Amino acid sequence: MAHFFVGQGQGEIPRWRMAFPDAHWVGPEQALARVGRDDRAWVMSNLTDWEALVRELAERGAMLVVLSYLPSMQEASQALSAGARGYTHALSPAALMRQVELVVTNQGIWVLPELMSWVAGSAFKALGGRPRNQAEDGLGALTERERVVALAVAEGQTNKEVARELDITERTVKAHLGAVFRKLGIRDRMQLVLHLSQREVDMADNGR
Repeated sequence: MAHFFVGQGQGEIPRWRMAFPDAHWVGPEQALARVGRDDRAWVMSNLTDWEALVRELAERGAMLVVLSYLPSMQEASQALSAGARGYTHALSPAALMRQVELVVTNQGIWVLPELMSWVAGSAFKALGGRPRNQAEDGLGALTERERVVALAVAEGQTNKEVARELDITERTVKAHLGAVFRKLGIRDRMQLVLHLSQREVDMADNGR
């Protein structure tokens, strides 16, 4: 397993080398020749046809993270759709780079915190959205207010948006969300989405 930073014409950024001392700086053609299964490839989004490159390397079984100087929701969507497991700022600190690598290595998805609500909401909608009734949502251990907060967050609302909708403070939203995570044994918004979607699968299997 090797690390490759894929860019063109700018040379490597020192903090990347700080994060992964043995990483290789390569261009797109070199990446296509050298990156294989289980390698980690960090691809710059300012490359021409970077999506096609990410898609090709992902199909080979490499772990892909897209790096951007100007992160956006649209570009994050393109990166994840192409097969990337992570999307972050190109100038992220070395410690953050290592954290991203740990998450994607363990089959997680990493995006910038300010984009996580949007990604979670998009995944929730793609997996079927809000359950049809309370008996099917797998949130029976929660209070009614915790359930409302959990579903709003799963649908992609930020803490600020939930606070505004429920006429409570963001601090209260965080407290409710913390209780939701503890009771359900999960750590973040994406795991909440997966918890709800798995409940839907279980209901369908039991109905056969």
